[in-house]
Amino acid sequence: MTKALPPPRLIFAALVLLCGCLLGFGYYLQFQEGLEPCPMCIFQRLCYILLLGTGAVAFIHSPAEAGLRCYVALIGVFALLGAGIAGRQTWLQHLPEDRIPACGPGLDFMLEMYPLADVIKQALRGTGECAEVHWRFLGASIAEWSLIWFLLIAGSFTIYLWRLLTIRQT
Repeated sequence: MTKALPPPRLIFAALVLLCGCLLGFGYYLQFQEGLEPCPMCIFQRLCYILLLGTGAVAFIHSPAEAGLRCYVALIGVFALLGAGIAGRQTWLQHLPEDRIPACGPGLDFMLEMYPLADVIKQALRGTGECAEVHWRFLGASIAEWSLIWFLLIAGSFTIYLWRLLTIRQT
């Protein structure tokens, strides 16, 4: 006997709630604790916003099988993109001090002075400020926690879709 899976709308609502909480905590750290996000942190936030938006649209739309596949694929892409950025930042944070890239200009300055493609390229390469760790929880930095959450989101949605489609075919 197969256990019933929660309905897709519930899963999408959970994603919206999770991403809202993660973003809210990021804004709490920024505005209440005074931790300024580096360019890589801002791009990770954008990935969480894309996940939240996709989850909200999917919740409202309540799609059939083809739409469900599309939404889960988008969620997978955004989560893996975020995981890639968080993974790069985690790698930078674990470099020896003599190999950490120099600090660059702030994101606001770069957006004013350079074309958007150059800004994105530079931000995703990371700078010295992206390698700094100002906060830890249970021994993991914000980037490491973000990497964990992105991978959990990508993995859980992939498994959910696979199980849902397998159950529907039987």
